[in-house]
Amino acid sequence: MKKGRTQDKKDSGYFIGNIPPSCNIISGRPSPCCIILESINDGVFTVDLKKRIATFNHAAELLTGFDSTEAIGQHCFDIFRANICEKDCAMDKTIDSGKPYKNPHAFIITKSGDKKPINIRTSAIKDIHDYVIGAIEVFRDMSDIDELRRQLTHNYTPEDIIGRHPRMQEILSLLPDIAESESPVLIEGPTGSGKELIARAVHNLSARKDRPFIPVNCAALPDTLLESELFGYTRGAFTGATRNKPGRFFLAHKGTLFLDEISNTSMAFQADLLRVLEDGEFTPLGETRAIKADFRLVSATNLDLKGLILEEKFRLDLYFRVKVAKITLPPLRERKEDIPLLINHFINKFNLIKQKSIQAVTPEVLSFLMEYPFPGNIRELENIIEYAFITCNAPVIGMEHLSKDLFEDLNDKTRFSSTISASYENEEARKIRASLDKHPGNKLEAARSLGMSRSTLWRKIKKYGLPV
Repeated sequence: MKKGRTQDKKDSGYFIGNIPPSCNIISGRPSPCCIILESINDGVFTVDLKKRIATFNHAAELLTGFDSTEAIGQHCFDIFRANICEKDCAMDKTIDSGKPYKNPHAFIITKSGDKKPINIRTSAIKDIHDYVIGAIEVFRDMSDIDELRRQLTHNYTPEDIIGRHPRMQEILSLLPDIAESESPVLIEGPTGSGKELIARAVHNLSARKDRPFIPVNCAALPDTLLESELFGYTRGAFTGATRNKPGRFFLAHKGTLFLDEISNTSMAFQADLLRVLEDGEFTPLGETRAIKADFRLVSATNLDLKGLILEEKFRLDLYFRVKVAKITLPPLRERKEDIPLLINHFINKFNLIKQKSIQAVTPEVLSFLMEYPFPGNIRELENIIEYAFITCNAPVIGMEHLSKDLFEDLNDKTRFSSTISASYENEEARKIRASLDKHPGNKLEAARSLGMSRSTLWRKIKKYGLPV
């Protein structure tokens, strides 16, 4: 392969696939071909043999955030800041071999510091004597496709967790350390607050990310079915067992097992689960020998497990087993500043899925949703936006596009909010009473277990009229 000889003659041509010799994109002089490159949506730039940028089209400006005047003359790795630049540079491979190169999975860091997924195609630029004199790179923004793929596969990472609330920022800062620890994780939070999203992010940040993530909804299965689902069974183990079925323990080997709503399991099942966690092995129904199980356990609950322990509905020893690391998600009503962010997130999501181009909600809708109590939390907000996509054929979602079930009138909204508030206060009073019973005469320990100061505890004791 001939390479390394720069073409100096001004009237010489060069070839990139079917691009004609009259196109002078290495020298930077305008040509019909350059006009075409300016009109396409893909980012395109060219470099000489020293990897200095010669041309930089408008789409490249938009995708990278760098103006062409900033880019031209600079080394490509200083402007096009891709993760493959150092060890797997597409330009290097093309210049060295003279052959096209593709990398469908890469990302760049834009001028503003954002991470953007792209795919890359490079081709050599040759003169009329077949000498390589540079290279051209075409790159495409894969953000929408990447987002749709994550929605379909639930392959979530911390970047998918929306939240500026201080408690959410604290959780996000701890997630990488928790994921790396390999310790069992307990995720607490009300229904619809995003517990499975956090669980999948923990898995995808861990060393087990390339192994299975196996979710099990404990609330959806009675004890007998839950046992067979987790342990598996052999043919003939019971009536109807016509074949061997591997259990979730087996399927999660080397991966992560996610037990959602673990609070809904019976004390008998909890004893069986504790034995598996302690021994690291299990025995399928109808089997005579034990099977080793190497999985990372992530559990979730929408109930206060400490309160269930006091009511003798959850085992204390299992509680300490599953909550080595604990993450507590706040309900949506306690993180109102995240509602506009979540609205935009769901609008973008459903635009991709439903092939629409809705831009926003009206100020009236935003005001309504900011005051709405969201008993169903983030999941309910997602359902509200999804319903609006059915009825809305305009660029903006208005009040008329919301489900009538949300309100009979605005006064009904206020009544609903009061009902939810009263329910929340009853639950808070129950938790405080349980903590006071657990720490008799020690208000400081009771306050610590509730995650509040002693003065706050005294104020709430007085508010709810609890006996001291």
